[in-house]
Amino acid sequence: MKTRLILPAILAPMLAFAQPNGVRQPDIVPGQTPTSPTFEEYFHPATAEAAAPDEDGFIRNWVILEPIAKPNRSNTVFTDTYVREALTKQYFPGQLGELPKDGRKEKVVVDVTPAGPMWVMPGQPVVKPEPKFEKRKLQWRAVESNMFNVKLFRFAAGLKKDVYGVVFYMATVVDCPEEMTDVRLAVGSNGASMWWLNSEEVLLMSSDRRMVVDDCMSRRLTLKKGRNIIWGAVINGPGMSDCCVRFVDEAGNPVRNLKVYCK
Repeated sequence: MKTRLILPAILAPMLAFAQPNGVRQPDIVPGQTPTSPTFEEYFHPATAEAAAPDEDGFIRNWVILEPIAKPNRSNTVFTDTYVREALTKQYFPGQLGELPKDGRKEKVVVDVTPAGPMWVMPGQPVVKPEPKFEKRKLQWRAVESNMFNVKLFRFAAGLKKDVYGVVFYMATVVDCPEEMTDVRLAVGSNGASMWWLNSEEVLLMSSDRRMVVDDCMSRRLTLKKGRNIIWGAVINGPGMSDCCVRFVDEAGNPVRNLKVYCK
């Protein structure tokens, strides 16, 4: 009897905090229907006016394509080869080129093949599901993140789109007052990702990973005076998806004297 009474008391506070990303969920009020986080809690529409990176240099303004279905039962498949093949595949015209226009729709052929079982009994044959594809219209949306990181999972969930087994493409423009040399693109992402500057690949982040600030840095780069276009692509199977992006100088300090446009 004592054990029955003590265990709930011990487990209750532990379970309250055992939430994704260590964020405690709001208490449920008796008689009130719990609600999921809304799109507006994480994003608001970006304007055509120039924005600046935040005080820590993070770029919050992006035009993001609604997620492309890419079923993966596990993130362990995200080798360098797999990630590069999946994220350099041509899904739509103008991919990795000029900044996509807010509201533009892309006709994308997506892979909706069931991911299949994670494991089979020893001695049993592995049966691969029949490939299945669909044509979908996906829309670009110019948004500003309310946080330093871009919560791609919440972006998809808020739009009632696929949240697991997906690829996100995102782009923005940074305008430099003068040429900047010896800067690096610093990225954290959940899960694997690739990043391009002015259509040139500068960073590949493979494997199953959580988002960590400045997890990976590019080689030394030059931001030309005026317009520079950043593209990113994040792929994830199960779990959350997000990223954080900024430029740092030779001393590791955030670069803030930039103008950012995503419309």
